[in-house]
Amino acid sequence: MKTLLLQIFTWWNGQTLGTRFHTWRHGKRVGEDALGNVYYEGGSDSEGRTRRWVIYNGPSEASAIPPGWHGWMHHRTDVSPASETYAAKTWEQAHQLNLTGTGGAYRPKGSILNQGARPHVTGDYDAWTPKS
Repeated sequence: MKTLLLQIFTWWNGQTLGTRFHTWRHGKRVGEDALGNVYYEGGSDSEGRTRRWVIYNGPSEASAIPPGWHGWMHHRTDVSPASETYAAKTWEQAHQLNLTGTGGAYRPKGSILNQGARPHVTGDYDAWTPKS
C-alpha cells in the first residue's frame, strides 16, 4: 500500500499512475538490467519513432541506466542489450550513485564542508582592485 501511495503522490519513486496506465495499455517489456530497471517500448513519439521508457527500481535516477541501455533508450541502436550478447567495454566503469547532496558527496580541498585544512596560498595571486 505504501508503494502505491508513493506512486500516486510522487514522480520520483518508480512510476506515476500515467506511466503505469501507458505501460499497461501500450507497453511491451523489452528487458531488465542488472540494477533491476525494466525497459519498455510501444506506441509512437512525436517524431514517429517507437516510444521507449524505463521504470526504475527505486528512485528515478537517470544516471542509473547502464551504457548499453542508454544507447537503446536514445535510439542510437535498434537492438536492445537483452536481444544481443551485450558485454561492457573494458574502459567502462561500474555505475556509481549520484551522491550530490549527501554526506558522501565530493568535497575538494578548501571546501567549507571538507574537514581538512585549507591549502596555503602560495603568493602567486594578486587580487583585483578597481582602478589598479
